[in-house]
Amino acid sequence: MPAVEGSINLGALLRSADLHRAAAPVSVVVDSDVRSRVERGRDHLRGVLQEEERPVYGATTGFGALVGFPGRDEETDQCDNTLAHLGAGQGPDLPHEVGRAALLVRVWSLAQGKSGVSAHVVDGLAAMFATTFTPAIPRYGSVGASGDLIPLAYATQALRGRGHAYADGQRMPAAEALGHAGLTPLTLDGRDALALVNGTSLTTAATALALDSIRSSHRATQALTCLLVDLLGCDPGFLDPRLLDAYGHPGAVDVADGMRKTLSGMTPAGTRALQEPYSIRCSPQLLGAAEDALRYVDGVVEADLSSVSDNPLFFPDDDLVAHGGNFFGQPAAFASDMLAMVTGQLGNLAERQLDLLVDPARNGGLPPMLAAGPGRQHGMQGVQLATTAFVAEIRRAAVPAGMQSLPTNLHNQDVVPFGTQAALRAYDMAALLRLLCGSLAVGLRQAVHVGARRPTSPGCAALLDALVDAIPPVDPDRPLDSDVRTAAELLTAILP
Repeated sequence: MPAVEGSINLGALLRSADLHRAAAPVSVVVDSDVRSRVERGRDHLRGVLQEEERPVYGATTGFGALVGFPGRDEETDQCDNTLAHLGAGQGPDLPHEVGRAALLVRVWSLAQGKSGVSAHVVDGLAAMFATTFTPAIPRYGSVGASGDLIPLAYATQALRGRGHAYADGQRMPAAEALGHAGLTPLTLDGRDALALVNGTSLTTAATALALDSIRSSHRATQALTCLLVDLLGCDPGFLDPRLLDAYGHPGAVDVADGMRKTLSGMTPAGTRALQEPYSIRCSPQLLGAAEDALRYVDGVVEADLSSVSDNPLFFPDDDLVAHGGNFFGQPAAFASDMLAMVTGQLGNLAERQLDLLVDPARNGGLPPMLAAGPGRQHGMQGVQLATTAFVAEIRRAAVPAGMQSLPTNLHNQDVVPFGTQAALRAYDMAALLRLLCGSLAVGLRQAVHVGARRPTSPGCAALLDALVDAIPPVDPDRPLDSDVRTAAELLTAILP
């Protein structure tokens, strides 16, 4: 059995840090309070189902546009009725951390006791997290409206021993993966099955993971901008607090304050032009606007992680079965579209700063492409070509998804948010942004090797020393793909 690190209690608030922890085996605790409210919700469902005049969507009816027709008579058959027709996903499997994070969000929602599920469903999902079991979930097929129906159906089927899954990183039939992990296939009735698929857990998980990665890159871009300023000997007057206070945007004020702290002790070279290019001079305004946008996404993710996304919901105290739309992922769709815009501009800033750094007309006379022997060597030339491609890819993908609604399901789902596409797109773009930060970091490290001054501020000097320790100078030329990844990982590790 794999080592299990720490625990996550389903009775506590869910945090994005928990989603990262769920990528590896972790103990998920179902305490007595959780069990009590789950069982109470289940008992309420059982009582309602005994009243013939009270239909319950998915338990006594068909699904989606076929809600006006009765479902199957047997509860186990109703489970198959829920899941079989949703086996229509396509494309590559989702990354393991996304799939497991989505199921953690799902089980937390079910554990609130408002979904009417069986307690053994919550227990079975919780047990999965102590193992390496990961359902094979195809990327394409969700419109994020009645929840992430198709991808979560694949996850649910895998937990039943159908379809495919991973154990210890190896893809195999789900029944084999369950056995390898020491898990028992879930047995479900119609309500259990519908509750597992009828929520936006994949959208929420991907949005939260993307946000954390983009926040890390935002911090890295801020620190790398300071290192660029110090290496070139720029005048840091563009960070004057009186200037930013007059600008009036909280994010810009806070970013500038952080940059001033990093640059504390810096001595300008006195050789630069009165006004730097916008990629330096306007960096607190750009990074500040990104900070304000990320704070908005923080709020959406926090709300989503504490949300019960399902339909219907059961409220035993009021003897209420509420049919509605808590599975509609519009907040995360808008938030992920915001992340895409932030990623596009942060990536553009990093690429433009690298372009400035390799250009002898603007870098204070350093050799072109920061090559140790221009012509005989090429320095950062290949890396700059790659960063141009990364920026183009980010821009191509940044078209908003949250307003691309298409009617489907016989117009039952006549408006849809496409939050799943928005969230997974932001997750992919976040990875490219990390590489752009790593590329700029390699360029800054190389600049010192070919003649840039050593940083004069202790904060920037410490960052440069970390980069120098991890990345050899480019002299002679060598492939730099792994160095870019190393730099990106280092930035994530050392910046708070």
